[in-house]
Amino acid sequence: MSPRRTRRGSSCQSVVIRIVWAVLVPLAVLLQLVKYAPEVGIPLLLAAAAGGVVYVVRRARNTEQQRLEAARYAQMREVQSREIARYHSLSPAEFEHAIAYLCQRDGCTNVQVNGGAGDLGADVTATTPDGRRLVIQCKRYGPTHKVGSPDMQRFGGTCYTMHGAHIAALVTTSTFTAQAAPYAIAQGIRLYDEQALAGWASQTRPAPWHLVTAPAA
Repeated sequence: MSPRRTRRGSSCQSVVIRIVWAVLVPLAVLLQLVKYAPEVGIPLLLAAAAGGVVYVVRRARNTEQQRLEAARYAQMREVQSREIARYHSLSPAEFEHAIAYLCQRDGCTNVQVNGGAGDLGADVTATTPDGRRLVIQCKRYGPTHKVGSPDMQRFGGTCYTMHGAHIAALVTTSTFTAQAAPYAIAQGIRLYDEQALAGWASQTRPAPWHLVTAPAA
């Protein structure tokens, strides 16, 4: 007999033994009490039955809750997938206007699209609902074209000193390299990759100005 079968057999025996000690032995004791001391055994048996019913109901409720949560998560991921596909179909200029729309939709004022030559990294600027100056750089890249450290350093060199940002964010339809993320965190630049963007667009995740720190991608 193989070691795997031996371990499997031992595991099954262990489960049976636990069931016997956890269920059958107490049940046998209760039945004996009901037979020879009904004034004690019957209340205990009724209490055990009630406890069993409560356990079964709670287990069914937890299972249903887990099923609903899984269904909600699957629906959310489907919505986010459709959203990011839509952004991938845009041109870089259209992408900037789409990000500006999200800012305006979520309560920002003074929203401006500045993308193009001479923007010095400030593709979209706005005032957040709580009055802070928001500066966003938009990178409409393909899924395999990651935002790298040079992109991040150029933005980090202008977003605060040149544009007076209270909040600086880099939003992309792609992801960030391992080198770009630590620099962004050190500079306080908030990173929004394709998943975060899809969540923002579908309102299943917060807008960039609600983040406390920039997440590493």
